[in-house]
Amino acid sequence: MNNLKIGNLTAKLPIVQGGMGVAISLSGLAAAVANEGGIGVISAVGIGMTEPDYLKNFREANIRALRKEIRKARKLSNGVIGINIMLALTDYEDLIITSIEEKIDVIFMGAGLPLKIPSIIEHAGLKNHNTKLVPKVSSAKAAKIIFQYWANKFHFIPDAVVVEGPLAGGHLGFTKADLSDNSITLASLVEETVSVLRPFEEQFGKKIPVIAGGGISSGKNMFDIIQSGAQAVKLGTLFVPTYECDASPEFKESYINSKKEDIVIIDSPVGLPGRVIKNDFVEQIMLGKTKPFKCPWRCLTTCNFTDAPFCIAQALFNSAQGKMSEGFVFAGAKAYMANKMRHVSEVIDCLISEYNVEFQKANIPTVNLSVLQSICNQPILSIAV
Repeated sequence: MNNLKIGNLTAKLPIVQGGMGVAISLSGLAAAVANEGGIGVISAVGIGMTEPDYLKNFREANIRALRKEIRKARKLSNGVIGINIMLALTDYEDLIITSIEEKIDVIFMGAGLPLKIPSIIEHAGLKNHNTKLVPKVSSAKAAKIIFQYWANKFHFIPDAVVVEGPLAGGHLGFTKADLSDNSITLASLVEETVSVLRPFEEQFGKKIPVIAGGGISSGKNMFDIIQSGAQAVKLGTLFVPTYECDASPEFKESYINSKKEDIVIIDSPVGLPGRVIKNDFVEQIMLGKTKPFKCPWRCLTTCNFTDAPFCIAQALFNSAQGKMSEGFVFAGAKAYMANKMRHVSEVIDCLISEYNVEFQKANIPTVNLSVLQSICNQPILSIAV
């Protein structure tokens, strides 16, 4: 298994932990994954909701909480730590600037096209930073738009790209029709994206790692998607039912107790489909019942809070705190496969073991050249069968 190189940054394993909000992947989970050699990721979404003054000062609370979690993760690990930031957040610029000020290793940017990010960073006086900038996309077309814009406007390109397929959990960059289209696979998205990025690699003389996520639940899945051209995988669902995950025990148990038919798609107030584990709260909103609320901060630019049937930030935070009757759980399509709690180290050991089995199956055995040479009594340069 190769390591993951993003420019001059190297992670021992080609494993990126997905950033999961609200308050699901914080410093605890991120540090645990980083300690095992992967890239641990803190989610910045709603990160300040644990701060006592969040309702009155949500921007300041988010910045304060983000700094705290990055510094906690640094104390717990010397590994690679990243931040996941949704561009749909009203304060995403503050969060990006704060992350770079804290010298975070990687920023993963999703839920929007990060076309203006280099300008935002430069205007903040942080142009000479070492943080790697990695957009998340759901198509090769989106990747091309981002890379082309950055190349033409700023004369550099993102450091890597995450391609997220239709089996991922949480908010999805696909229509409901796309989600039922079996021809749209993660492997095909990876292959298309690798092809689209090749000219940019040649133009800028650098390797652009493609990281694939969505529906990867085993070392076999990991091996297969790397064979399609990805340099690494992004995993979220597998890391939820772990002791190190920052979510409540009740949140984790919802994964362990779920069945295949419990994994459903809902309409999120954000304006995107979302994959969740069905519970009473989900059944009520699927029936069209509303959950009245007041919006004191408008955390998402894409949320029409005046018409929204419920506050998604509050619902997600409730479930993270164990109040399952007042919220729900985002999850990948294979969340139902979880059947017990594990440590992060066990999850990664299992992935590596399964990956190695597939590698050995696929590997071409090499003939012992010294034996052949003695039989033939002449030098043999290379023979493979």
